[in-house]
Amino acid sequence: RHFSKIISWEEKDMAANVETMFSVREKPWHGLGKVVATALSSKEALIAAGLDWNVIQEPIYTDREEIISGYRTNIRDVDRKVLGVVSDRYKVIQNEDAFAFTDELLGEGVCYETAGSLQEGKKVWLLARMPHEYIISGERISPYLLFSNTHDGTGAVKVALTPIRVVCNNTLNLALKTAKRSWSMVHTGDVYEKISEAKDTLLRAENYMDGLGKEIDRLQKRKMSDREVTECIQVLLPLEDGFSAQQTKNVKRLREDMMARYFDAPDLQDVGKNAYRFVNAVSDFATHAQPIRKTANYKENLFLKTVEGNSLIDKAHQMVCAA
Repeated sequence: RHFSKIISWEEKDMAANVETMFSVREKPWHGLGKVVATALSSKEALIAAGLDWNVIQEPIYTDREEIISGYRTNIRDVDRKVLGVVSDRYKVIQNEDAFAFTDELLGEGVCYETAGSLQEGKKVWLLARMPHEYIISGERISPYLLFSNTHDGTGAVKVALTPIRVVCNNTLNLALKTAKRSWSMVHTGDVYEKISEAKDTLLRAENYMDGLGKEIDRLQKRKMSDREVTECIQVLLPLEDGFSAQQTKNVKRLREDMMARYFDAPDLQDVGKNAYRFVNAVSDFATHAQPIRKTANYKENLFLKTVEGNSLIDKAHQMVCAA
């Protein structure tokens, strides 16, 4: 007799997911902001992105018209949108000023790519692609510089280098001991002097890329068995005591997703079974996997993790380095 395998709907869904998850893997900032590739300066980029507005500060009063000392409110001048309440020590850094120093890098071949705002103007950002791609261990790595500023009092002006593995758009913004990939400046003190000092910091991106190349070589030499990969994934995506049946099912599905990205990704087939492949699979999962529940600000949160660093990728990197 001929017996055919009966495939459940869940197995069919997983098979379809494996076939499609690698077809289009977009950059973490895809769909956010506006493309400003034709801009010749940061000012032109901000105009193209609708960020050519200023922040004004006004005092805060109680409902009895009593002034609240020590605090002010940051307001967008074009529409009176309240962006945040800050201390009176907080110095506003206008969008134009926060990004003006990037123009000096244009002489080195940096091209503006995308700019936009998050959370209704509370956070603004400008993305530039560095002029040179790097060939590291035979792979093309393209570095981007992400410049961000906040107007709600929750953050600083920040510059972060984000290397992208071109073949799959996976981020490789690893935390290295030998080189930093980000710089930040708080909104207090002589902010414009600090911005001036930041120009030198940006030119140190080369140091990070050199360090990344050495780290990738090291990760490729660190072999991993299939069993070790499975165990690491279970640690990254743990099943906690007290989980409901649905929560357990969700975690197992996420584990299957990450496993598929390690074992089945076409761009990793020739990499070898090593720590570099594992970190890439985790990056692929963290950057491109669909969450169980997609919130309204899912894309924004993913983008912010690109700026600040993704804890899941960092943990995977630390695990293979410690072993």
